[in-house]
Amino acid sequence: MACVVPIVCRDQILNKNYVIDILVEDEIILELKAVADVLPIYEAQLISYMKLAQKRLGFLINFNVPLLMQGLKRFVNKPLVVQTVKVPKHPLR
Repeated sequence: MACVVPIVCRDQILNKNYVIDILVEDEIILELKAVADVLPIYEAQLISYMKLAQKRLGFLINFNVPLLMQGLKRFVNKPLVVQTVKVPKHPLR
């Protein structure tokens, strides 16, 4: 089942949507291909989907291989780590 992800830039929703091939349990993105060679653009596409949809895990699956395991590639989107800084209650002197 395809899932549409709107593109938001500077708090504006653009007139273009990304269409994720399959979204599993609202957690895992599956990008499906049936190509002779998996190009870097396909990997970049999946990584973009993962970042925009804020999903941690994605798989690029190419069905044009003798064994399905040969066409499976896993991607992990590392979340942005935000550090908090304690501000002293009293101004520095």
